[in-house]
Amino acid sequence: MGICDGRVVIVTGAGRGIGREHALAFAAEGAKVVVNDLGAGIDGTDVGEHPAEQVVAEIKAAGGEAVINGNDISSWEGARELVQQAIDTFGGLDVLVNNAGFLRDKMLVGMSEEEWDKVTGVHLKGHYAPLRHAAEYWRAESKAGRPRAARVINTSSGAGLFGSVGQGNYATAKAGIALLTIQTAAEMKGYGVTANAIAPSARTRMTTSAGDAMAAQMAAPEDGSFDVMDPANVSPLVVWLGSEESGDVSGRVFEVEGGKVTVCDGWQRAASEDKGAKWDPAELGSVVPRLLSESPTPVPVYGAR
Repeated sequence: MGICDGRVVIVTGAGRGIGREHALAFAAEGAKVVVNDLGAGIDGTDVGEHPAEQVVAEIKAAGGEAVINGNDISSWEGARELVQQAIDTFGGLDVLVNNAGFLRDKMLVGMSEEEWDKVTGVHLKGHYAPLRHAAEYWRAESKAGRPRAARVINTSSGAGLFGSVGQGNYATAKAGIALLTIQTAAEMKGYGVTANAIAPSARTRMTTSAGDAMAAQMAAPEDGSFDVMDPANVSPLVVWLGSEESGDVSGRVFEVEGGKVTVCDGWQRAASEDKGAKWDPAELGSVVPRLLSESPTPVPVYGAR
């Protein structure tokens, strides 16, 4: 018996990397898993691969239950069908793990409209579309007197929390996902649904292809010591957040790296001053610097000079 025994879980982008580890970890804790993956390349293009099949086969070989879904989760109908497949196959849905994504990195001044739309589409809409259809199901179940201890776990990023030079499309989408998590937690609380997000740091196709320096940082240690960047390190928190035990935790964002879990508490109000009347622009030249000096220093943007 695991902490997710019998729970029905969707994991998007579960054919490789972090998503694959999530699917395997949930199955190991007794969950029934819908393994979603398009089999696309790192830039979202079709490479004719079907890694989700391998994940499902591995789960079944270990005695678990899993099915494949190859839908595009940024498609409204594809996302609806994904949710419906979980309900039809396993009799319901308890956990949605939004993980799918890809990169098309460029500096903002050189980024094309397509590069912006594709990345924000798969990350931000690709989180919202499955969430929207899952939320509709959970609301209906609650109103029918069959509330489920439902969980949403979204995937943000350090880039989305702090910024990342050359990744404006990705960082913006990931920032939106963090806020979508807070919004979901507030709106779905009455139906028994919690929503949280992770900002993981791990060895994946996206991180190892981001230049030699990043690849070296992500490499497994040669001396057999703890592999901090193993993507499997991220999944225990996600599995716990997907369990019934996590019901009191919602609307929060966690950084996860190796064995470290960090609560990220963003956009809190800092120093302020209320004049009680309309400001004259000339007055603010002394007020704003003082308020900034009394406020926490922002975390530097990744890659900023």
